[in-house]
Amino acid sequence: MFDFIAYPLANLLLLLYSVLGQSTVLAITALTILINLIMLPLTLSQQRSARKMQDLQPKIDKLKKKYSNDQERFAQEQMKLFRKEGVNPMGGCLPLLIQFPIWLGLINAIRYCIPSRPLDLLRFSQHIYKWLPGVQGVIPLQSRFLGMDLGQPPTPAVWWSYALPILVFVTYWLQQKLISPSSGSADEKEDTSSQQEMMEQQMKMMRVTMPLMSMLFTLQYATGLSIYFIISSATRIVQYYLIRQHHEQEA
Repeated sequence: MFDFIAYPLANLLLLLYSVLGQSTVLAITALTILINLIMLPLTLSQQRSARKMQDLQPKIDKLKKKYSNDQERFAQEQMKLFRKEGVNPMGGCLPLLIQFPIWLGLINAIRYCIPSRPLDLLRFSQHIYKWLPGVQGVIPLQSRFLGMDLGQPPTPAVWWSYALPILVFVTYWLQQKLISPSSGSADEKEDTSSQQEMMEQQMKMMRVTMPLMSMLFTLQYATGLSIYFIISSATRIVQYYLIRQHHEQEA
């Protein structure tokens, strides 16, 4: 499943490995940056939308207060505000939907490049792009990094390998916190309906749930996948600050 994504990613990983001094960590890092560059238009759109949502929060809070007893009217006025300001509240979902098959493809790509079973090596050997320079004869890739096996999940025997999934959680949580709209001031919260408070609590839970799911995801699969998550989150955090700086300069 998802081999149509895994095979190109695996071949690109082999190419980067051969170019970057046969360092698996550098190859995964470079591959992560390339994937993020390809997805940059979607990511920038998501972050700009999140930034606009933060800027609109005072207006949304006023609508909450004005229509505190009429949730249907509040929802209508909120959607009018979003359309007027060109904000798509669901804009953050598309990058996530696209990333999921990439994650699954990358899992298989790492498994093919750092195979734990001869069958995986045999299967992938038939799909190596021989026209790419330096990709033949390099698998299996060097899998050791700081005593960890990048092709295997974290294990108690190498207890420090659990540090990478923890970093996945921390960096993803920070990314979610930065791009999520604020909830408004304390006075505004007092005027918020119980239904709206429940929605805000659900959003806060999502900010923790998504990083937690990513951490659990990386605990079950190759340690090399954690590097992808960490570098991706770090890249988006840097992008967020660059966008915010540009936004402040324009203001």
